[in-house]
Amino acid sequence: MNPCFRLTRHYTVTSLVAFGVVAATLMVFEHRQSSFFQDVQSSEAQMLSRIQGDFVTRADAVARRDLLTLNEQGNVNLTRLLSNALWTSNLTPYMTEIASVDFAPCRAMPDAVDAQGTSGPTPEKAACFKQTGAKLQTLGSFAPLDARVREVMRGSTIDKINVYDLSGIAVYSTESAQMGEDKSGNAVWKSAARDGKAMSELAFRDPVSALGGMVENRDLVASYLPVTAPGSQKTVGVFEVQADVTPFLARIKATSDELRQVAQTNEARLADQAAANQRKVQSSSNQQLAIVAGLLTLLCCVLLSIVRRAQTVIERQARESDATKQRLAQSEKMTSLGQMVAGVAHQLNTPLAFSKNNVLMSIQALDQLEGAVHRQIRHATCHADIVCESDTVLEPVDEERQTRDLAAAMLEVREAREMLRDVLMGMGQMNELVDNLRSFSRLDRGHTARVNLNVALGSVCYIAKTVISTKITLERAFQSLPAIGCNVSQLNQVFLNLINNAAQAIEGTGTVTVSTQTDGRHITVSVRDTGRGIPADVLPRIFEAYFTTKPDGEGTGLGLAIARNIVEEHGGDIQVSTELGLGTEFRVRLPIDKAARP
Repeated sequence: MNPCFRLTRHYTVTSLVAFGVVAATLMVFEHRQSSFFQDVQSSEAQMLSRIQGDFVTRADAVARRDLLTLNEQGNVNLTRLLSNALWTSNLTPYMTEIASVDFAPCRAMPDAVDAQGTSGPTPEKAACFKQTGAKLQTLGSFAPLDARVREVMRGSTIDKINVYDLSGIAVYSTESAQMGEDKSGNAVWKSAARDGKAMSELAFRDPVSALGGMVENRDLVASYLPVTAPGSQKTVGVFEVQADVTPFLARIKATSDELRQVAQTNEARLADQAAANQRKVQSSSNQQLAIVAGLLTLLCCVLLSIVRRAQTVIERQARESDATKQRLAQSEKMTSLGQMVAGVAHQLNTPLAFSKNNVLMSIQALDQLEGAVHRQIRHATCHADIVCESDTVLEPVDEERQTRDLAAAMLEVREAREMLRDVLMGMGQMNELVDNLRSFSRLDRGHTARVNLNVALGSVCYIAKTVISTKITLERAFQSLPAIGCNVSQLNQVFLNLINNAAQAIEGTGTVTVSTQTDGRHITVSVRDTGRGIPADVLPRIFEAYFTTKPDGEGTGLGLAIARNIVEEHGGDIQVSTELGLGTEFRVRLPIDKAARP
């Protein structure tokens, strides 16, 4: 197969590479799409989980807030009822009596500041408030008030009641340990005592001293409620009512846990559904990839059949093109051969013409010599024998005339000798021409041989002189060259073509110089002319097949293309340099250590 037209192999390799690239690209895109879908599902699942978690948390917070609000409102109403019921009979005498207990010394004691900068009572200060609070229990009105409060609150959800004066001292508490406790720094107490606003907070106590005894692990709602004297809007104290909301919070927590469990169940279902969707998407993607691969394979097969058909057409056209090129190359060779034969005929015609003329003149001189010699022989014979035929009339013998005749005959002989020498010289010229023709064509040698290019170029230059115009001088500048292995007949064709082109580029008189040189690795043969040069727009195309600047019928455009192919088959190259108006130089560079391919 022609290596220039391995279209099927190139297509197969290219299609496989393209198929691999497309397949890899589709797999990457498919993987990214699958990962994107999975990430979207995961993001949606996480978003739903956060939404459900926020919902459960918000529902729990709202439930706690509503519970706090409801308990606070109930405690407000309870405090109002309690203060109205106890104000005259119990609270007023007790509030009047506690004025006798002085907490000022305890407040005057300094507070302690911890490492975080938070201030609090020292143990001594706390002990002082506790001792002073114990004095309140010794007052006469304390026992009736305490009994009355416990009686009213028995059976209710109220676990503890504290009463604070406007200075923040717990002047009464159902838990005796809290009597005398200072709440002046509590923000909730400040809001109730100073702003007159009821405030509540949720607290966890363990253990808790309730009205019914000690209990553990209880959630309490502590409401700080401002108390005003009946018929007045002036705040005279703050009630702290602590109600046990542990059962309510337990139900709220159970509801929240149930909501969380439902959310977790939904998340698990969503994860299962996402996994199923991912499997479906992956299966669909694999099916799409299989379909695309099948379509690509079908397309490759169709294109392969088209390419094979195209390759068949190209190879047929290439064979036809090669045949056409060979015919044109043969025509080019025949044209060159015709020019060379015409020159050779001209070179042979001159020596042949004067040789023929000289031979004819030599024959005439010999004829004259033969007549003179014949007459001389007859006279000599008749005088010697004194007997002649009766019809023969002997003329008187003239010695002077005989001498002249012999001298003339000798002169003719000398002239004939000179003309024969000229004939030999002409034959020598014809022999030289034949030798150069034989050397040029190398018909008596194999295709490849070791040849000195100087000898071959000498024959080429001799033959070229028979072709180019006599107005053009052909000069030689040969350096000593080593012999190289080559097809000398082909190289002679290259050199003759370059010399003919150089001569045709000269208008009128000029010079074509053929030179050789070597650098040890390559031999360079240069053909330089003093012609018109090659235009810049023509120079890139001079080696193209069928390209010619000669008029129609004078060139095929294959000379330089064939020359370059021959040189490249010998492992060399052709370089050209030109300058308009000054001339052109072609340089053929051939390797010394590489023989031509057969």
